[in-house]
Amino acid sequence: MCGIAGLLGPSAGDERLLEEMAGPILHRGPDAGGVWADGEAGVGFAHRRLAIVDLSPHGAQPMASFNGRYVLSYNGEIYNHRDLRAELDAAGATPDGGWRGHSDTETLAEGIAHWGLAATLERAAGMFALALWDRSSRTLSLVRDRFGEKPLYYGWIGKDLAFASELKSIRALPGFSAEIDRQAVAGLCARSYIPAPLSIYRGVFKLQPGCILGVTPGVAPRTAPPSLGEAGQGLRLTRYYDYSAVVAAGLANPIRDEGQALDAAEEALRQAIADQAVADVPVGAFLSGGFDSSTVVALYQQVSGRPVRTYSIGFTEAGFDEAPHARAVAAHLGTEHHELYVTPREAMEVLPLLPTMYDEPFADSSQIPTYLVSRFARADVTVALTGDGGDELFGGYNRHVIGPAMWRRLQPIPAGLRALGKPLGSLPQRWFELLVRSGPRGTGAARIAKGLRVATNAQGPNDIYRAFIDEWAFERSPVLGAAPVPDVPFSLAGASPAERMMVGDALGYLPDDILCKVDRASMAVSLETRVPFLDHRLAAVAARIPIGMKIADGRGKLIIRKILDRHVPRELTDRPKAGFGIPVGEWLRGPLKAWADDLLSEERLRRGGLFDVEAIRRRYAEHQSGHRDSTVALWSILMFESWMDAQGSASLSNAA
Repeated sequence: MCGIAGLLGPSAGDERLLEEMAGPILHRGPDAGGVWADGEAGVGFAHRRLAIVDLSPHGAQPMASFNGRYVLSYNGEIYNHRDLRAELDAAGATPDGGWRGHSDTETLAEGIAHWGLAATLERAAGMFALALWDRSSRTLSLVRDRFGEKPLYYGWIGKDLAFASELKSIRALPGFSAEIDRQAVAGLCARSYIPAPLSIYRGVFKLQPGCILGVTPGVAPRTAPPSLGEAGQGLRLTRYYDYSAVVAAGLANPIRDEGQALDAAEEALRQAIADQAVADVPVGAFLSGGFDSSTVVALYQQVSGRPVRTYSIGFTEAGFDEAPHARAVAAHLGTEHHELYVTPREAMEVLPLLPTMYDEPFADSSQIPTYLVSRFARADVTVALTGDGGDELFGGYNRHVIGPAMWRRLQPIPAGLRALGKPLGSLPQRWFELLVRSGPRGTGAARIAKGLRVATNAQGPNDIYRAFIDEWAFERSPVLGAAPVPDVPFSLAGASPAERMMVGDALGYLPDDILCKVDRASMAVSLETRVPFLDHRLAAVAARIPIGMKIADGRGKLIIRKILDRHVPRELTDRPKAGFGIPVGEWLRGPLKAWADDLLSEERLRRGGLFDVEAIRRRYAEHQSGHRDSTVALWSILMFESWMDAQGSASLSNAA
């Protein structure tokens, strides 16, 4: 794992400037660094290396292909690079004098030299963000992996196109304008993350997953992101991998036998784990005791020649401690298990680190335990496998189950009749707590209250999905002058509502929230995380498994549950989905109240000129009184305000 940065333009020949871009991302690559520049061509790369495969200087970057045509700066891992080397050798494409080392970087560079960029990407199984300079065509290509495991930002600073793994490298450039994008803040408030292609800064963008941005020198600077398929004037954005097309192909060619589906999914996942467990440094795995991480660890233990190192953290608050579940699974599988209990004080001490760690406001509160478990694991290992991605591919989120079922019940009821129930949705949450056992997390009543708001406002299944992912659904955005946050665009004819939700999550929530959260938290401590569920070959198998094998009888992710049953007794894992959370809602009424009072004060919000002060103050008062749980909505604004404090200076874009 590494960090990359670079320039295309008049300033690109300044190696000192490139080194300054690399400095802020030292944590992504503490082992080595390198700079390459061609001032005449107007292109330069900077690289920070976290050595994982081939620890020798033969893996150093930026790296030129043997024929000299290509220069590569790359962040990620190509898990099947040994197979690609064998293909290159068989095709007579071995570099003259033989391979210099055994790094996947060299394999990638020589694959591009032999097959071309697109064909090499099609063959490669891995996670990556890369910059490639083609000396022959004088073209810079910026590329991001299929699902967006690795980040890549780009934008114009003066006449230079700048790109980097993290925003802080671009922010380090002279002339950078820290202009806040109002629409990005609206996305943050709705989704808890800033949806791609936007970043918090106007004119700086995220490259979307599965895409190639081709740029030639002299391209005119722009403040709006290029559209997919746009070509001309020295810039072209294309997609080399389309997950919605993969799902559509799977729907057209389903695996109808459940036993065959189980075997195919298990074998594809086992192969992905075997590929991803290879490294020249110590490797471990996160283990929460849930279905996904337990399945990864169970299969990892099968392909490992020694007990797998597993890591989990626990909390003292009732309902938030999953460490005992992880401990039980680890004991059954015989892993070398490591467990750390974290106090509320230790968790809250992470708060000041978040603005720098995430570079832009990011409001998934599980960022805190993710950082803590990453820091804990990094004491022993340099690489950790995770269980992320299983929910999106196999229907694991509550909304995949509840949303379609809700619409089936609501659809026969006329919208006008349903609207008569709107007053019930505004009743205090404590009234619903009298009707249900809320459980240790107190979520039962909150879900009923939210369900009533959805039921009385939704006009179709898309509205129900939006209500699950948008904290201000059916209300005006708290960002003044902002346009509605658009849905994730994709085409999936003939799909069920659950399948559409899963694809929407895979294209939006997965890269912009889950993978961003894990990448920044782990790389902050120089830990590489790998995600076996997102191997594209497994994704193709998952797409062929009918929805009825994934979701049935009010439960999701049935395929993963049944694979896990082959390796771990069901009583150790069969419990409601819990997520990886901390009691932020309770903390906002307790130890974090003074902090929140300050950041959400009427005077501060009015001075910022960005938010609808009355709407936010109302939600905050409702939360403090127990009238309505607004944890997620408030956390987004709190993360924005704390990020603004950390930046010191920023201006606000008036562009909606």
